[in-house]
Amino acid sequence: MRALHTALIAVAVLGAAAANAQGMSGDMKGMAGMDQPAHGAKMGHGVGVITAINAKAETITIKHGAIPAVGWPAMTMTFKANPPALLHGRHVGERIGFDLMIQGMKAQVTSVRPL
Repeated sequence: MRALHTALIAVAVLGAAAANAQGMSGDMKGMAGMDQPAHGAKMGHGVGVITAINAKAETITIKHGAIPAVGWPAMTMTFKANPPALLHGRHVGERIGFDLMIQGMKAQVTSVRPL
């Protein structure tokens, strides 16, 4: 009797897992929260001037104004460029608008546009 009980529980668990896996397959874009940044990430927009570009390290240094969305005062900071291609065509001294994503202690610039 105990073996039958264990077997029935195993079948129920496997069946539920298979149904869940089938229901979660496919493209999940558009589902609530699925097109949001990684858990715990903050998004912000800033305006500043490029003070350095390091193509090899894929970084951009920006002297920017305050970014209230992430609680930052005005400062100069070096960011990882994600994607690195956003560095192409940029130059030191250029005034830009930019978007950034912060997760923990890592900050990335995710888009840049001339102003």
